[in-house]
Amino acid sequence: MPSSAMRRRSAARRRVLAAVTAAAAAVAGLGASAAPHHAIGDAAGWASSAWLGTGDGGTGTTLATVRGVINAATGAAAGLTGQGVGVALIDTGVAPVDGLPASQIVNGPDLSFESQASNLRYIDTYGHGTHMAGIIVGNDPSTGTVGLAPKAKLTSIKVGTSNGAVDVSQMIAAIDWVVAHRNDDPANPIRVINLSYGTGGTPNSWTDPVQFAVEQAWMKGIVVVAAAGNEGNSDLTVTDPASDPAVIAVGAATTRGTATTADDDFASFSTIGGYNRNIDLIAPGESIVSLADPGSNVDLSYPSAKVGTTLLRGSGSSQAAAVTSAAVALLLQARPTLPPDQVKTVLTTSASNVSGLAAGRAVRELNLGAALTSQNTWANGWNKSSGTGKLDDARGPSRVVRDNVALSGDASVWGPINTAAWAPRSAAATAWSGGTWMGYKIAGDGWTGSSWASKTWAAVTWTGAPWTGATTWTDPDWSGHYWSGHYWSGHYWSGHYWSSDDWPTASWS
Repeated sequence: MPSSAMRRRSAARRRVLAAVTAAAAAVAGLGASAAPHHAIGDAAGWASSAWLGTGDGGTGTTLATVRGVINAATGAAAGLTGQGVGVALIDTGVAPVDGLPASQIVNGPDLSFESQASNLRYIDTYGHGTHMAGIIVGNDPSTGTVGLAPKAKLTSIKVGTSNGAVDVSQMIAAIDWVVAHRNDDPANPIRVINLSYGTGGTPNSWTDPVQFAVEQAWMKGIVVVAAAGNEGNSDLTVTDPASDPAVIAVGAATTRGTATTADDDFASFSTIGGYNRNIDLIAPGESIVSLADPGSNVDLSYPSAKVGTTLLRGSGSSQAAAVTSAAVALLLQARPTLPPDQVKTVLTTSASNVSGLAAGRAVRELNLGAALTSQNTWANGWNKSSGTGKLDDARGPSRVVRDNVALSGDASVWGPINTAAWAPRSAAATAWSGGTWMGYKIAGDGWTGSSWASKTWAAVTWTGAPWTGATTWTDPDWSGHYWSGHYWSGHYWSGHYWSSDDWPTASWS
């Protein structure tokens, strides 16, 4: 007989499948032109190659291969599992697939627009977060696919919906939450944040609130790993918040289907940096085979990317960031006293030489084995953000919309926000109080027992109206029939559902 946990996971998968199948059917009814196609990795229109991959003969790059490429399969590195290290995944949630062990997953608050649908809360309807989680802590019993840090404790904070839609205010609140709750589990303190995400804007680093938020995490002992972007090798602008000078900015590498790094280079879709800052590292990010999320947007949209029934090939600096986050967890297991600045130095100075464009730009590839013994623990200084800049500068052209009205100005998705008032509270880790962030009640006040994911942050239903200053928000259309009667129109869900207005640069990269 299946266990009760397995029955809960199966039921959750069926709910995701039902919800997202309805959405996909509606999309199909409008024809292929309904879903825009941007550069590889864009949330509103993942180009087919983002989930099919290239350069590997079509078989994909397994996590076992990745482990060898980053020198984590032999010597001291081979015995590391990430035990005792917490990793926060701020993404599109995770799905309760069998390849994600319940003992390794904790749900933080769901800050996404889907949090108001009880059958979608915490669940990955997009498929992106589950793919990242598989890279880090996966353990797929049907194929033997094992994540790079399988004993790390992963805290999932869902911010993105089934098409990746998220506002920068949700990202900031999520980062603030991680900082405030980093030591909730003394046996697995959160030491790493994975941000496979980029905003739509290119704000000044010295005032940007998003970069201020990641800097607060960094200064409180959390290594922030951020995806550099997927706009191609002609793109020199690293996406925000990877653009912050403190964090580890990761580009995607192509392994060319070989075990050696000598022939590795930037993947063709990877941003290469150099304008606002340089890339710190590259890591395998092309055709990475990780966990599929049955019934999710990606799973339904790209069936040819499936590997068997439980796995999926995905390409992007997202995957490269997740590989790096897992490697950081392994490094911190072995060398727990390293602060973030020294982690960054150790990783960058011990990295492997590569070829081509990356070699010409003095960018090297992640090498965990060498990092374990590196004594280069000096730390560079960096200019800090004041956090008082405009949210719109970080948003750029990427806006969530409701009833055809784009969110803009000094407003979070929950109501008005003054960044000058927020910044000192973020720095003091007091922006959150229980389930309230900056005066807005957006989550419950604590953990609620156990779930498939070990424990889950209490949920709350919003009441009031968005943007107006009301403390909470409820939309009468939010229900268990979230997708019913709604369809993909241009680049947003019609009716009262939120989505991204424009994702040419903002991406779950």
